[in-house]
Amino acid sequence: MSTETAVLLTVRPQRPRIGRAGFLGIIGRVFAWSFLIGLAVIVIYPLLWMIFNGFKTNTELFGNPFALPQQWSWENYANAWNRGVSDFLTTSLLVTVVSTITTVLVSAWAAYGLTRVRIPFSPLWSGIILGGLMLAPAVALVPLVKMFQALGLYNTFWALMVLYTAFRIPFTTFLIRSYMIDLPMEVDEAAQIDGASRWTTFWRIILPMCKPILVSTVLLHVLFAWNEYLFAMVFTSSVGAQTLPVGLTSLMSKHGTDYPVVFAGMVIAAVPVVVLFLACQRYFVKGLADGVGK
Repeated sequence: MSTETAVLLTVRPQRPRIGRAGFLGIIGRVFAWSFLIGLAVIVIYPLLWMIFNGFKTNTELFGNPFALPQQWSWENYANAWNRGVSDFLTTSLLVTVVSTITTVLVSAWAAYGLTRVRIPFSPLWSGIILGGLMLAPAVALVPLVKMFQALGLYNTFWALMVLYTAFRIPFTTFLIRSYMIDLPMEVDEAAQIDGASRWTTFWRIILPMCKPILVSTVLLHVLFAWNEYLFAMVFTSSVGAQTLPVGLTSLMSKHGTDYPVVFAGMVIAAVPVVVLFLACQRYFVKGLADGVGK
């Protein structure tokens, strides 16, 4: 055996040493993942608990509320659907879709005027619109009830559409305006040179460029309109005009409540919003990061 071979056999490979910075990085990642996993459990577990309890009976629910169902019964979901959830779901869909489209379009047009058009006292108009964020809905309940009764809109879903649109326009305008501020003005100038009108520039050029923030505002408004309870309780009293948050309370009775049916109705109410958010979450995060972060 040669000297070189003996030296190579006796030399042991040294393990790479982890410096202080690398050790702190590992500790940071462990804490970050632990926090995210714990947060996911906190968010997901109540949803799973609600879903599983929708398959139980009242006796099984109160006997062991945290166990899995012994028999997976879909009758609770059918009973919830037949006891009015289908009507509440239809009303909520109608109110949410109409108010969302109206709010986003009006807010986008207002944001376009505040950022792309030279109008007198533009900062003043911006302050007036954003001042609507300081108006608490509960303060305006009494005059709004009298006004809608006089207009014949009380106890109709049209009242909810108007209220949801009016109270969400300031916040939605603020978000879209924050996004439009940094869009290059050269785009508008090029469109004007090509003969495009303001409306054509807004509809075919600016709106497609604002797709991320528009998706974010749509999701935020859907979450608001779908879960709003105060206006829906005060301005509607008949079953045909009630939305899901108010309608689900009618499933509860003073003389005995079938809680699995209530949980089943809550699951049915949550499914559309969860599916919509999962489908659009990429644009939602990007729109808020680019809009609010600018």
